[in-house]
Amino acid sequence: MSTIYEVLAPLPGTFYHRESPAAPPFVSIGQSIEVGAPIGLIEVMKMFNHITSDYSGVVVEICVESEEPVDIGQVLLRIEVSE
Repeated sequence: MSTIYEVLAPLPGTFYHRESPAAPPFVSIGQSIEVGAPIGLIEVMKMFNHITSDYSGVVVEICVESEEPVDIGQVLLRIEVSE
């Protein structure tokens, strides 16, 4: 049995999938991740905040595009967790 969990934006700002334009994305669909794994950055007033996963599992959906504005509580991605 598995459950889908959502990773939510903890603050408003601009979401980024990569550390820099030349860097690979932090996560991709189908990738296994652990608790605390970086999933992206949210920029607020020129400060970049690392966003990490609260769950271990497989990324099944990335819900926002890079450089897209996000609000507090907006779903960033979904993770399938096997139980």
